[in-house]
Amino acid sequence: MSAGARPVFGGRVLLLLLLVLLTPAGQAAAQRVGVNVSGDFDYYVLALSWSPAYCELEASAADRRQCESGRAYAFIVHGLWPQYERGWPEFCPAETEQVPGEVMRGMFDLMPSEGLIRHQWRKHGTCAGLTPQGYFEATRRARERVVVPEAFKRLDRTLTVSPQAVEEEFLAANPGIGRDGMAVTCNRQLLREVRICLERYSFDFRPCPPVAERACRAASVRLPPVRGRP
Repeated sequence: MSAGARPVFGGRVLLLLLLVLLTPAGQAAAQRVGVNVSGDFDYYVLALSWSPAYCELEASAADRRQCESGRAYAFIVHGLWPQYERGWPEFCPAETEQVPGEVMRGMFDLMPSEGLIRHQWRKHGTCAGLTPQGYFEATRRARERVVVPEAFKRLDRTLTVSPQAVEEEFLAANPGIGRDGMAVTCNRQLLREVRICLERYSFDFRPCPPVAERACRAASVRLPPVRGRP
């Protein structure tokens, strides 16, 4: 190849690279550069789990506090998840993988499982750029931002509804959430979670189409009843 041809070949390569980066797949790949860096993210997802459905499907011996304590858990906090505009970081390098006992005990009203608290810190909290105490304080602040509709606070019988009906209840109870700012998820026809997107610093509601796109597509979902004492 002649010396004069090299700039042409190089220009073609650069043009092809630019075209790739302009595609959605290319943009997602570009956004993945430098992933899993603690504190490097765009917004949060607050995931609220319907505890009776979790206990019906997945409960293990480690979840006795949540599923066998006799407490009437309805929606609990599954986690507060740092997100990129597309995708999310996880298991970021952190100074500690341990959650202090006093921090853990202080979260049992929202997250009634030691295993859940530890896992959420290791997988998601380490990516928030906060200490364990700071991360769980942020989790509590996010939870306080969201109003759980009255219909789901003390459900004493099995309820079968459409995912859209659950969404409507949350939209009505939380002015400011858009339809593109939340998702109702399901598994085996059971309601599993309500996921709501929040700004990183203000905890205001915000749109998050990639999260909303993963909403449950079932015609109906079942909510097992809440059992036990308040």
